[in-house]
Amino acid sequence: MNSGNKLFGKRIKELRESKKYTQEQLAEKIGLEYQTISRIETGYYFTGYENLEKLANALEVNMSDLFDYGHFNDNLENQIIDIVKSMDTKSLEFALKFLKALSQYKK
Repeated sequence: MNSGNKLFGKRIKELRESKKYTQEQLAEKIGLEYQTISRIETGYYFTGYENLEKLANALEVNMSDLFDYGHFNDNLENQIIDIVKSMDTKSLEFALKFLKALSQYKK
């Protein structure tokens, strides 16, 4: 499963919840099984163009809005902080060396 699918799924869930739809209700509106909606939202499945149109219509958004998930990446610093908090001293030392080396290869 790729991270693009996960972000897309997270966006679909966000839009669905903003409409106060359950997965079952959304699935019924577009003619899919609720398990398919679940798979889309978890990033295990991506759907075709026809279903993208149906999703956009059911969620009352433009199709491009389905892919508007850049705001989820704003959480990147928090993700890094959470990882760092869980690391032991030896791992932190390695990570620091790695980041220092990586920072020397700026584009």
